[in-house]
Amino acid sequence: MQIAFIGGGVMAEAIIGGIIESKIANAQDVHVGEPVEARRAHLENTYGLTAHANNRDALEDAGLSVLAVKPQSLPYVLPDLKGKLSKDNALLSIVAGATMKMLTDGLDHKAVIRVMPNTPAQIGAGMSVWTAAPEVSEDKRATTKQILGTLGEELYADDEKLIDMATALSASGPAYVFLFIEALIDAGVYLGMARDVARQLALQTVLGSAQLVKETGSHPAVLKDMVTSPGGTTIEAVRAFEDGGFRATIFSAVNAAYEKSKALGG
Repeated sequence: MQIAFIGGGVMAEAIIGGIIESKIANAQDVHVGEPVEARRAHLENTYGLTAHANNRDALEDAGLSVLAVKPQSLPYVLPDLKGKLSKDNALLSIVAGATMKMLTDGLDHKAVIRVMPNTPAQIGAGMSVWTAAPEVSEDKRATTKQILGTLGEELYADDEKLIDMATALSASGPAYVFLFIEALIDAGVYLGMARDVARQLALQTVLGSAQLVKETGSHPAVLKDMVTSPGGTTIEAVRAFEDGGFRATIFSAVNAAYEKSKALGG
C-alpha cells in the first residue's frame, strides 16, 4: 500500500522512520508533500522515499494519507486537497485541534482517523491516542494501530472528546516534564553543583521514577510516601511544593491546554 504524507516535519519524519524500519511500507511506496526544498532533499536522501513540492502529487495512488501540518496551515491545505482523496484513501491526521468534522467537511472525505501523538515518538517512546470514523475500514484501522505501535504506546478512543483531553495531558505533557527537569537542574546548580552533574542526577531521577511507577504498578502516592520519612528532608520539600500551589498549578495548566485544544477545533 502506498502511504502519502502531507507535511514532512519532525513528527512526520518519526512516523516515516517507523513505517520503513518496521517494513509496514517500502521506501518506494512512501510519498511526501513538503514545500521546503531542504526538507525534501533530507527526506529523500535519508529514507529513499519520493518527496514532492505539490501535496496533490503525493496523494496519487495512496491508500493511507497522513496529514502532518501545523494547525495554522489548515486553512490553506484543506481547500487545496478538498475532493482530491480517492474513496479508498483513509486520511490520518496528527494536527492538533483538528476535529473529525473539520477534516471531513474541509476535505469532503469521510474516512478520517484523528491521532494525537507526542514528541517522544521520535525515539519510539511516544503515547498516541486515536479515533476513527465508521467509514474507515478494518484493515486501515489495523494499519494505523501498527504504525502508531512503532512510535511507542497507542490507545484507541471511542469518544473523540478524549483526543482533546489527551492533547492537554500526553501531547503537551512532555513540555511540562521538560520544564520540571530544567527547574530541577537549575535548582542543583543553585545549590552549587556543576551543571552537567545536576543534569545527570535530574534526568536519571525523572526517568527512574517514571519507570518505577510503570513497572511496579504502584500508585504514585504510595511510592512518594515511601520516600518521605517523618520530619525528613523530602517531606520538607513536599511542604514547599504544596505552599507554592504545585498541584493546583498542574491542574490549571492542563485545563488551559484542554480549553485551547477545543478552541482550535472551533
